[in-house]
Amino acid sequence: MVAAWADAPVYTALYDERAVGDLVPRARVRTSFLQRFPMRERAFRLYAPLYPRAFESFDLSAYDVVVSSTTAWAKGVLVRPDAVHVCYINTVSRFLFDAQRYVGGFGIGSFAGPMLRRLAAWDVRAAQRPTRFVANSRNVADRVLRWYGRVADVLPCPVDVDRFTPGAGNGSYYVVVSRLLPYKRVDLAIAACAIAGVPLHVIGTGPDERRLKALAVGTATTFHGTVDDAGRNALVGDARAAILPGEEDFGLVPLEAAAAGRPTIAYAAGGALETIVDGETGTFFARPDPRDLAAALRGFDPSAYDPARLRAHAERFRPERFIARLREIVDATAVSS
Repeated sequence: MVAAWADAPVYTALYDERAVGDLVPRARVRTSFLQRFPMRERAFRLYAPLYPRAFESFDLSAYDVVVSSTTAWAKGVLVRPDAVHVCYINTVSRFLFDAQRYVGGFGIGSFAGPMLRRLAAWDVRAAQRPTRFVANSRNVADRVLRWYGRVADVLPCPVDVDRFTPGAGNGSYYVVVSRLLPYKRVDLAIAACAIAGVPLHVIGTGPDERRLKALAVGTATTFHGTVDDAGRNALVGDARAAILPGEEDFGLVPLEAAAAGRPTIAYAAGGALETIVDGETGTFFARPDPRDLAAALRGFDPSAYDPARLRAHAERFRPERFIARLREIVDATAVSS
């Protein structure tokens, strides 16, 4: 039997072996005791000290193979000694390597320091539990080795390219698609577009929204909030380019933009270096400074990028390829363990 577990703000998901066989969550969901807590959707960060206990409380003794998808917690589930646990890791927990900005997300001031130190100690212990790690990028695999002392295979995230159709890029604006969180550096994109004198469209919501809207007053920035697939496809497909202003673990937005036939201008760090082909599917700016990005915007020529080539690049990351390779890894791990 196979179980699959994934991180979530408060709850966790358990899928049966048929669902994992297709790697599609279409079976039952089991939630932790945290699901019964009040304000779980808005205050989930405040419950973080209880997350290790919640994940360790699940009984997985009936399963001989466990597949988890994690940014922090799911790697810590407890399995029986003879079971195989393959962990697909999207990033090393941010309270290990990015604690200052992570503390801001908790909003609990001086109390956060001791709490994060306890969580970090648990996190390193929990990272020794999986049989095998599979990272979404070389960038994350390097972090896994640095912080956990574990070697990880690299399997890029899947991109649902069928949600996009190539656009013509006829708009005069640039677009950011992002959760509105401080480390995403949407503020840098707003400032750079203002300096360059070009419109910016922002798709997404998040805790940093109020601050960003205040920064954008007097600029040609439009916030769209949450949009459906058709709306996002249209906004991205008509943009001159997407902007990726912060350092990303993987760099999914450049691939989604490519699926929509548009290039990306990205900060030259992190996973974007693995998902953008410089000069073919996008370009980079060197420093996380609005003036550097503004210079890249002024010199950018969207006509130099072929929508068909961009789409072909995105097609390499189709879900079918991801599913086949992950299944191979899980099967090989089960056989060799």
